Amino acid sequence: MANSPLTRREFLRQTTLAGAVSAGFSLNVLGAADRVRLGIMGVNGRGSDLARGFARFADVEITHICDVDERALAKGLKEAAPAGRPAPRAVKDFRRILEDPGVDALVIAAPDHWHGPATILACAAGKHVYVEKPVSHNPREGELMVAAARKHRRVVQVGTQRRSMPQIIEAIEKVRGGAIGRVRFARGWYNNARGSIGRGKPAPVPSWLDWELWQGPAPGRPFRDNLVHYNWHWFWHWGTGELGNNGIHALDLCRWGLGVDYPRRVSAGGGRYHFDDDQETPDTHVVTFDFGDRAITWEGRSCQRHGHEGAMFGAAFYGDQGTLVIDGSGYVIFDAADKPAPRVGGSGDDAPHLRNFLDCVRNGARPNADIEDGHKATLLCHLGNIAWRVGRTLSCDPRTGRIQGDRGAEKFWSRIYRKGWAPRV
Repeated sequence: MANSPLTRREFLRQTTLAGAVSAGFSLNVLGAADRVRLGIMGVNGRGSDLARGFARFADVEITHICDVDERALAKGLKEAAPAGRPAPRAVKDFRRILEDPGVDALVIAAPDHWHGPATILACAAGKHVYVEKPVSHNPREGELMVAAARKHRRVVQVGTQRRSMPQIIEAIEKVRGGAIGRVRFARGWYNNARGSIGRGKPAPVPSWLDWELWQGPAPGRPFRDNLVHYNWHWFWHWGTGELGNNGIHALDLCRWGLGVDYPRRVSAGGGRYHFDDDQETPDTHVVTFDFGDRAITWEGRSCQRHGHEGAMFGAAFYGDQGTLVIDGSGYVIFDAADKPAPRVGGSGDDAPHLRNFLDCVRNGARPNADIEDGHKATLLCHLGNIAWRVGRTLSCDPRTGRIQGDRGAEKFWSRIYRKGWAPRV
């Protein structure tokens, strides 16, 4: 099957009011003079960046900063209140934000295990959502998030910001428009040089941390001294490993460029090779996704920095008339003789993506990184993790992505939740 071209006109059409009507989004929109009022959940790391990014727009008011770490609240408040703007309220529980009828949208930058439950509750409370990647902690949450967005007619934008970068849009247009011929294979990768997380020990909960609320929907576990604030990524109870943490960006590009949705088969290999420590997720991970007539591979190496195509992170498309490599925020095309054209660069600024979300909140249109696309890309991450955890190839329904005929793998489709926190739509 040939790749269908993605024209600039078609891309722009996705953000028109007519597109919003056909998609069933709410048309109860803000006036041009109104500020979009945001609450931000999780401001220790990425959330502070988002607070600063959204605060740059004159038509935004950040009304609430939320974090379970008292130290992070001070940092978030500093980023969220430029001179001349009202100071946000500081809260520990994001549900206080949902109770405020004046809040238009919730920005979620909390750990992975919060993304699904918080998004679903926010949609039910009538709030639009900007949710960081990966979309969900497990596949079932992603399905429910799509259902919640559609049921409550909310705009839900995923933090895969390359969907809004002009140079990346142009690169995908070229892949799907035939610039490198027919494309049957794409590769994504991410490499880093992370150290050991050591062996954690039981420890008193720090005075600045609400550990019970940090865990939220995840069944409670005792506090250990090597979890907060970043190493939770490497524990299945809360995180999704490097594949969910950074692989999502590359896989989203690969899926977008190839024009594929759900794989037929998924196989994975690798392990935790570099350090003998508490990390449960692999530091070396190779996954292959078979879509029938096209395929994607992803390679992640968390403890060895050298990447493919001269880049630590990227996505490459291999056609019968050439190759196109996205190397972060730019791209380069190689012709059939493997001769490169001049690189097309661009800034890695999040501003176009944040602006797209705000515009869609105003006009009801579907955003560039809509929750449905975000779920499909995140599902590839989940399937790659599940295939690695069970140690065998998964067969999937190409219409839904659901695992077929493997009860051992199917148990990872969802999770057990703490009492009262199971998401429902």
